[in-house]
Amino acid sequence: MVKYKEDFQEKEYKELAVINLSDFSADEYESTRLLFAKESKFITSAVDRTGYPILNLKEIAFAGRSNVGKSSLINSITGVTGLARVSNTPGRTQMINFFSQDSKFLLVDLPGFGYAKASKDLIKKWKALTYKYLQGRKELETVFFLIDSRHGIKEIDENAMDILDSAAVSYQIVLTKFDKITKGSSIELLESINNRIIKRAAARPGILITSSKNKIGINLLKTLIYRIVNT
Repeated sequence: MVKYKEDFQEKEYKELAVINLSDFSADEYESTRLLFAKESKFITSAVDRTGYPILNLKEIAFAGRSNVGKSSLINSITGVTGLARVSNTPGRTQMINFFSQDSKFLLVDLPGFGYAKASKDLIKKWKALTYKYLQGRKELETVFFLIDSRHGIKEIDENAMDILDSAAVSYQIVLTKFDKITKGSSIELLESINNRIIKRAAARPGILITSSKNKIGINLLKTLIYRIVNT
């Protein structure tokens, strides 16, 4: 596979609205480094609203299809191996998991959706839990909506984005597992995603490219999180 640069400042990526090094200041990068050098810890898991933490801290949530790489991405962001549970079995995460970063804000791992082998009742519970959180959590600042680079946006992703749009919940498209596709495929993928999200009311501008395996885009993602929670 093609090796990608961390900054994504090549002309073709800039034209396709890929978030890159020049989108942030040196001060933001340094402040981000200091923030994420501090303690990351698990707070709690919840199966309904009564279990949500009451800390009055801003929250950044991660959503996406089962096996899209949410837990791996959270581990890469915090630098703590195993902080968020990683499983090769899609659908293993069935609760909303809350993690604190330096007691400044919370990272929230939402249950994956779209696991075909799960029972209908379980899928219904996952959806109800996730959507209630998205639509009613005042602490929620932004959802990082993860898309597997190998598969692009599917109908089930579109359905989830419809709910985010209708609930007026801001979300940022994040591509995961970008190391697994070729550069030619990546251009086609980015063009397709741009065409799909350009008219979506709640979608934030730009696309984040990441790979937890090769640490592609992780610093860019952390710096965007820093900017959001400090705005």
